[in-house]
Amino acid sequence: MAVLLIRYSEIGLKGSAVRNRWENRMKDNLMQMLEADGVESLVEKGQARFYITAGDISAAIRSVRKVFGVSSLSVAEELDSTDPEEICAALAEYSKTRMVDGKTFAVRARREGGQKYTSMDIARQVGDAIWDANLDKHPKVNLSEPDITFWVEVRPKKTYYFQEYIYAHAGLPLGTQGRVVAYVDDDRGLLSAWLMMKRGCRVYVVGDYGLGVLRQYDPRLKVIDPGFRVERNLGYVFGYGLEEAAGFDPASRDRPAFFPTVGMTDAEVAERVAAIRKEAEESPSWDRSAE
Repeated sequence: MAVLLIRYSEIGLKGSAVRNRWENRMKDNLMQMLEADGVESLVEKGQARFYITAGDISAAIRSVRKVFGVSSLSVAEELDSTDPEEICAALAEYSKTRMVDGKTFAVRARREGGQKYTSMDIARQVGDAIWDANLDKHPKVNLSEPDITFWVEVRPKKTYYFQEYIYAHAGLPLGTQGRVVAYVDDDRGLLSAWLMMKRGCRVYVVGDYGLGVLRQYDPRLKVIDPGFRVERNLGYVFGYGLEEAAGFDPASRDRPAFFPTVGMTDAEVAERVAAIRKEAEESPSWDRSAE
């Protein structure tokens, strides 16, 4: 059965208490995003991994990629065993429809648990099994630059195997770093708000530009009037370039000011916003967005 295997990056650098709290927030964010996108799914938290089963894997991928904190994901097959013989049998069968005549291959394996074999041991055994199962396709091994890669993750009770890493935005889970107020009236403002979301801030938006895009990354996005006072506000976010930021008067605000795009050219901003819009428009719920 196919399952989405979800990885994070920066969360793993934290101590156990913070990591556990942020993992729980990330799980909540994953469930909220999938629900907002109308994707029926089950989210489970494992050790340094999340596992998602869904009826529509393609829609789940498009939904999960928008969740900040997710560094990468893979569509994996799940095996309820860590026995080497069963793993080899499963990978041999899996490889038959994926090996190509004359192409090179490699096996990348990692192991976590109390198994009596190493990652290198299981990689060699799986490689032998794939070789034997595909002799009619004249297989060749290339460990440095293979044409085809088989990835194997052996966890304490299960094994997952797949062929592709799908990269996401990484960053920190939304809501772990407090609240900011962002002024959004153009692409620079939109990107600035998005970048603060990526760093885990819950953004309160002043303005109506690009709300449909931003809501794709925070289904609970708050839009406020300019005079509304946000409790525990960490600061204000402006889509300013270098010249505008240089002329900003810090005394005009009662909190710190952030300029996430200050070092970017207009062309760089346009390129980043185009990519964000494209991803948002590919979301399962885009046709219900109010731009």
